[in-house]
Amino acid sequence: MRDKVKNRVLFQSRRFSIYLVRYSAGHRIVPHVDMVSAGKLTKFNWVLVKPRAGGEFICEKTIFNLFGRFILFRPDLYRHEVSEIENGTRWLLSFALNH
Repeated sequence: MRDKVKNRVLFQSRRFSIYLVRYSAGHRIVPHVDMVSAGKLTKFNWVLVKPRAGGEFICEKTIFNLFGRFILFRPDLYRHEVSEIENGTRWLLSFALNH
């Protein structure tokens, strides 16, 4: 990992959050399941900028995934990851609903 992930909270409440995240070359997200203390977690990720190489989102099961850019999934139920970004950056707008 050359640079750290830049994560900006645009909005946050007890039930709903919006994040703008930048992942740089060399970064990856290891396979994991998001933990929640109570309720269900649903995320909608909008990939604003795809890296030139790598940085693919991989998930055991999604609700929908359009072109690898618009992804709705349950991160509290299914393991997900992002492959290593080999070239470029990955910008993501993430909406999280805890219900």
